[in-house]
Amino acid sequence: MATPSKTPPGADPKQLERTGTVREIGSQAVWSLSSCKPGFGVDQLRDDNLETYWQSDGSQPHLVNIQFRRRTTVKMLCIYADYKSDESYTPSKISVRVGNNFHNLQEIRQLEMVEPSGWIHISLLNQRTNEPISTFMIQIAVLANHQNGRDTHMRQIKVYTPVEESSIGKFPRCTTVDFMMYRTIRASHLQRSSEPHTCKGHQSLTPAKVIRASHLQRSSEPHTCKGQRLRKREEKEKTEELRLKYHLLPGETSPECLLIGWKCCLATTAYRINI
Repeated sequence: MATPSKTPPGADPKQLERTGTVREIGSQAVWSLSSCKPGFGVDQLRDDNLETYWQSDGSQPHLVNIQFRRRTTVKMLCIYADYKSDESYTPSKISVRVGNNFHNLQEIRQLEMVEPSGWIHISLLNQRTNEPISTFMIQIAVLANHQNGRDTHMRQIKVYTPVEESSIGKFPRCTTVDFMMYRTIRASHLQRSSEPHTCKGHQSLTPAKVIRASHLQRSSEPHTCKGQRLRKREEKEKTEELRLKYHLLPGETSPECLLIGWKCCLATTAYRINI
């Protein structure tokens, strides 16, 4: 009996993203699992780290549910498995189902793998129309493991949708390294362009000089002239004179007494003027 050949690994999905023909949409979905051990769940399945993994903790089949908020076009799934590291935890038979919800899922792909070590690409094209499927939900079911293992390991899962062509026209894609360097604008260029432009013969666009707070504070103080100062000094001297006249202590200056004293001063002044 011939030994089945090992499943060949596919290309790195990041290379497919660089071509500009597909886009990863896993972040737009809600992910759930049939079971998992603490610390080996959805976060490890989606952290872009090939050293971490999801580990189930229950009976087969082990399920990964991917639910979108709206009907979404999906072209391909990419699953990373490593038989050298996971051995009996490595899936050997996988089923892919799609539908609107849990109650009407239909199987569209069933894949058998032999000691996979790398990325596994699962096409989700419609076999009759050869077009990507449109669905609300995708379910990946692990039906069996190598060496009749009970629980399973999956290290990464990526979901890809095709990139639609522009309605204006087709533009050449930047696939080489030289073109990729100029595909996006660097943040440093944006920062420089936001600075005010100055050149010879033109005034700078920088704002006017800011007036110091000390100047504003001085200008806000009430203005006093020499006449006001002299008047305040005379009033103070008269108040002191009245206090001494009525034999009041420094802390006992009564308003009534001062009022009487002021009236006396006014009467005396009027009498002198009349004379």
